[in-house]
Amino acid sequence: MAVERSADVIRAEIEQARDQLAVSVDQLANRLGPARLVNEAKASIRQKLSSPVGIAVVGGGAVLITLLVVRNLRHSRR
Repeated sequence: MAVERSADVIRAEIEQARDQLAVSVDQLANRLGPARLVNEAKASIRQKLSSPVGIAVVGGGAVLITLLVVRNLRHSRR
């Protein structure tokens, strides 16, 4: 058995649903905002780089880049 609702009740329900949707959209925009994502990525990278493995990877990368630069300088002088 369907319960009949007045137009005013339906309008009020629609308005309430619209308000709830607006709050949800605002929360999603805040959670997925570019500034927040960038800050979270920076924090994650800093945390990983400060670990012993991260320090070793950065050090190894620096050594590799140094060796490649030296090699290219030697080859360019020949």
